[in-house]
Amino acid sequence: MAKQGFWDNPEAAQKVVRELKALKAVVEPWGDFESACSDAEVLLEMSLEADEASAIADLEKEAEGLAARLDRLEFQAAMSDPHDALDCFVSIHAGAGGTDAADWADTLLRMYLRYCERRGFATELVDRLPAEEAGIRKATFKVKGPWASGYFRAEMGVHRLVRLSPFDAAHRRQTSFASLDMMPEVEEAEVEVNEADLKVDTYRSGGAGGQHVNVTDSAVRVTHLPTGIVIACQNERSQHKNRRMAMLLLKAKLCQMQDEARQDELKKMYGEKGEIAWGYQIRSYVLHPYKLVKDLRTGVETSNVDAVLDGEIDEFIEAWLKSRIGGGRKKS
Repeated sequence: MAKQGFWDNPEAAQKVVRELKALKAVVEPWGDFESACSDAEVLLEMSLEADEASAIADLEKEAEGLAARLDRLEFQAAMSDPHDALDCFVSIHAGAGGTDAADWADTLLRMYLRYCERRGFATELVDRLPAEEAGIRKATFKVKGPWASGYFRAEMGVHRLVRLSPFDAAHRRQTSFASLDMMPEVEEAEVEVNEADLKVDTYRSGGAGGQHVNVTDSAVRVTHLPTGIVIACQNERSQHKNRRMAMLLLKAKLCQMQDEARQDELKKMYGEKGEIAWGYQIRSYVLHPYKLVKDLRTGVETSNVDAVLDGEIDEFIEAWLKSRIGGGRKKS
């Protein structure tokens, strides 16, 4: 940044500034924590020599505060993937369970939007496909905020719901499934896409959205022929904006596939067993015959189902992220 001509290319300069800011956000808190621990250690030695009970009691409270800071730092250290600090796209798909699954997918969409609201993340709906009777078949939204990809990486997988079905005349118990996928929003230059590999279709947007959306071919569907990936976007009012958003999603998906391939190679090299962090059931939400939400990866559970469905899922996310670095610091 100190080099002459650094600001001649504002776009490249801003990229470096963002990188510096992200690095400082990781390094500086550890330096501050180390200094605070050293100061507390010196004060403890002085208090013990002077036999000052009140000072020792204050230091015990200080130690509790330092332990809480360490928890937060360990939590941040768990987000070590190069893309964890980026904004991301989140897709929710209804699975097995018919109308109940579509309704469950819609419930999950609301839960994650409420979670983003609580964290101060900005969200933008990219695509939403309603189901025939109720709920949604799929939906994609963009999340903007610090470490958005890192947080939502913890939620990738299949979510299982058990409840008395509101769509069954006999009101029988029903098990439904929905999945969540997350794709970091990568830099434009990080993934190259050959235009010759694309098939682009336009069509009229469905559902509510105003007169303009319903009468023009503003929706865009992009098919990446080599991989078969299909990305649809219809939330923007112009075809140009929908195409740009679809391309961002496509590049994010291609980058994710590359990451998955690298992870598979690492597992083969080191002989790691077990399933990867996506594509399998990660959490159960039981509403009948009892109330319980349980994460099947970490064992974290709560009976406060209503709070969880209202977006209070930090406990599950933090537990999984800490498990990536060996479970974090043991409590004593």
